[in-house]
Amino acid sequence: MRQKKKQYLPVKAKLHPRNKHHGRYDFTELINVCPELADFAAPNIYGEESIDFADPNAVKILNKALLKHFYGIDFWEIPDNYLCPPIPGRADYIHYIADLLAAKNDGRVPTGKQIRCLDIGIGANCVYPIIGNKEYGWSFVGSDIDPVSIASANKIIESDALLQTAAECRLQKSANYIFRGIIQTGELFDLSICNPPFYASPDEARQRTLKKLSNLNNKKIMKPVRNFGGQNREIWCEGGEEKFIENMIGESAEFKNSCFWFSTLVSKQSNLKSIYAGLKFAGAFEIETIPMGQGNKISRLVAWTFLEEKQQKDWKNSRWLSEN
Repeated sequence: MRQKKKQYLPVKAKLHPRNKHHGRYDFTELINVCPELADFAAPNIYGEESIDFADPNAVKILNKALLKHFYGIDFWEIPDNYLCPPIPGRADYIHYIADLLAAKNDGRVPTGKQIRCLDIGIGANCVYPIIGNKEYGWSFVGSDIDPVSIASANKIIESDALLQTAAECRLQKSANYIFRGIIQTGELFDLSICNPPFYASPDEARQRTLKKLSNLNNKKIMKPVRNFGGQNREIWCEGGEEKFIENMIGESAEFKNSCFWFSTLVSKQSNLKSIYAGLKFAGAFEIETIPMGQGNKISRLVAWTFLEEKQQKDWKNSRWLSEN
């Protein structure tokens, strides 16, 4: 009788070389640091320990375990139905944007609190400041238009000794602005990062969620339950990703000397054409596009700077050399 060949869950591919999340999750180690994860872990169709990724509670506890195991975060709680992002993908953004700094610093990633990052839309989860500070020692300012998100992120920051001195949150009082009202006079940032809202309307968000859940469950799902959560302001805005980034580019030109690298995730490749056109119109001196991928999900980050070569060298000499 022919023996059936064992199937294995595909290994996560295409992550940044410095990303700590290569390979399959080690549930033994994760449960050891976060025992409550055991209530959600079970063999999947490949016979390997996993969770139900369609269950938002399971995803939240997995993130809690990952942040504790890999980044030493003892407290991480977010309000129900707020965005619970995939940690490996967020780590990729941090490592790739670090490479952009290194490319302007003789191949060395500038580290330490002097390196300041502006996180546009920090969310309730505070994940980018956690990873950026734990990996490179950077300091962060996180902005958000939602007071509940600000309060949640502040609670996470206050619960960690390193973050207490390296991260702060600022409420964006106008949904029409991105950098205005956040970047203060004379303030400098080495980089800004952003996960823009993906969808152009609540209905588009609902339809995409139903499709995703149907794929995860291998059956048609009629009621949307976001496995990674997300409030309306976190996942959609009028005009969607394309319009949000267009506004970001236009506003970034007003602060062209306040930040070395502006950047954003771009989920839709079809938006790149208009993004490049907007950057050219705004007068960006240099543009970088970095492809990223986790499993079957492909995205990219687009970064731009208005600083010309001499300005870049002066910035490096004044802010980065003392850190290397």
